[in-house]
Amino acid sequence: MKRRLAAVAVFLLLSPVAEARDRVVDCAILSLPGKAVQFKGKCNFMPEAGGSFSLADADGKPKLYGDIGVVSVTLTGKDTAEVSGLVIDSGGGHSSRWGTARRAADDRACWDGEDFRICAW
Repeated sequence: MKRRLAAVAVFLLLSPVAEARDRVVDCAILSLPGKAVQFKGKCNFMPEAGGSFSLADADGKPKLYGDIGVVSVTLTGKDTAEVSGLVIDSGGGHSSRWGTARRAADDRACWDGEDFRICAW
């Protein structure tokens, strides 16, 4: 059931209906503490209710990087969010919780977790 829901979520995120409200932005996903770049380039920025958002590949590829198809930043309070990634694998897909993130003081377009940074400009 989870795989089927993940597959439907990917389809909806990449469908023409969803693309109508998306916009292409520069984005970066870094591993901390060394700030190793996992992805840097163009992303579809998909705004959600209350300031939350998701990022996907701007070229319509099913994976943003590695096995990650979509990264979601869900606001939980002022300057705090829960971050997760949709892992796409041979079995379909599943959600992977990355953890809590705080809006970065040095760049308000970025969110810092314990071992990651996500930016969308």
